[in-house]
Amino acid sequence: MRLAMRHVCILLLIVMTSSFFNMGATNCFCDEPIMTAVFRSGENGIKRYRIPGVITTTSGTLIAYCEARRNSSSDWGEIEVHMSRSTDNGITWSQPEFIAHHGTRMEGNPTKKTEDGRSEQTVNNPVAILDPKTGGIEFLYCVNYSRCFSMRSLDDGLTWSQPVEITSAFEPFRSQYDWNVIATGPGHGIALANGRLVVPIWLAYGKSGAHAPSATGTITSDDSGKSWHAGSIVVPNKPPYINPNESTLATLPGDRVIMVTRSHSLPSRKIVSISPNGASDWSEPQFADNLWEPICMASLVSHPAKPGMLLFSSPRSLATSATGEPIPGKGAPRLNLSIQMSLDAGKTWGSPKTLEPASSAYSDLAVLPDQSVVCLFERGESIFCARFSLDWISE
Repeated sequence: MRLAMRHVCILLLIVMTSSFFNMGATNCFCDEPIMTAVFRSGENGIKRYRIPGVITTTSGTLIAYCEARRNSSSDWGEIEVHMSRSTDNGITWSQPEFIAHHGTRMEGNPTKKTEDGRSEQTVNNPVAILDPKTGGIEFLYCVNYSRCFSMRSLDDGLTWSQPVEITSAFEPFRSQYDWNVIATGPGHGIALANGRLVVPIWLAYGKSGAHAPSATGTITSDDSGKSWHAGSIVVPNKPPYINPNESTLATLPGDRVIMVTRSHSLPSRKIVSISPNGASDWSEPQFADNLWEPICMASLVSHPAKPGMLLFSSPRSLATSATGEPIPGKGAPRLNLSIQMSLDAGKTWGSPKTLEPASSAYSDLAVLPDQSVVCLFERGESIFCARFSLDWISE
C-alpha cells in the first residue's frame, strides 16, 4: 500500500510539475518578451554588428540583416551585409551569412588610406521589402554611401540574384540637393496595397564623406523592383528642421504612408509627415510631442489587428544638463529602448513600454502571422531579437 501511494504521489508530482512548466512557457510570452541573440560581436571576425533590419515573409520566415563591421564601430570601414533566418518565430536563427556586396569590389572609404594605397569597401544601409505581388524579397543596399544596388530573393532569402545598380534613381534629387552621400533606410521598406514598393532615403551634400547637411525623401518602384524612381524631398534641411536623415515608414488606411524622421532639430522630437502615395504630396512636417528624439534611428510598423494601429521603437532618452534641464537638439545616451502604440494612425501615442533598459540603440520592427511582434535591436555591440505580444505593450 505504501509503495502504491508513493507511485501515486510521484505521478501527481510529475503532472503538477509538467503543468507548471507548460503554464510558464505560455505565460512568459505574454508577461515578458522573449530575447534571442542573432548577431554576436566577435563572431565571424566581426568587431561589431550594427544597423539592424527585419521583415516577415509570406511563409512567416523572419529575415534579419545588418551591417557587419569588421574592424571598428565606424560608419566608414570594411563593412559587409550579413543575414540570418528564423523559421520558428525568432526562437532559433541560422548562422549569419554574408549576402552583400558580391559584385565588383569598390574601395572608397574617404576617411582612411592604408599603407598599400587601398581603402576599405563600406557596404551600408541594407533595406528589405516584401513584394506582395510575387512574394519575393526586394533588397537594397549602398556602397561607400555613393552608389545603390538592388537584388532579389524568391525563396525566402535562401538565394539571391546578382546585384543591379540603381543609383540613377537618386539623380533627380540633385536639382534640390547636389548630394555626394546617399543612403537607404535603414530598417525595412514597405509595400502599398496597389503593389508600390517604397523605401525611405536620405542624402547629404557637404564635404566628401560627411553625413551632413542632409535631407530625407523616398524612392519607389511600381514594377516589383525592376525600376526605381525618385519621389519628393519629404523633410528639407531648413529651419526648424536641422539635418533630417534616417527615416522609417508605415502604411495607413487608404494606402497612405506615414514617415517618421530623425534629426538634430531643437525640439528634440521626431518629425512626422504623411503622403497619399508614398512618393509625393507630403504634408508639412510636424514634430511629434510624444516621440522623443535622442538623435537615433527608430522604427515604425503598421499592425493588422486594427486599421490605423502603429508600433514605434526607439531609445526613450533625452540629453539633459547637470540640473536636469533638456538640452535642445543634442544627442542623448542610447539606452531605454521602448515600444509605443498608436491606435489613431499616429495622431496620438500611448505611454512607452521599456523593452531594454540598458545600452540599446538602432531597432527595427516586424509583425508575425500570429500578430505577435519582433524587434531586432542593437544591444551593446551585438544584435538581439525580442518577441512580444500586443498584451505586453498594453498591460
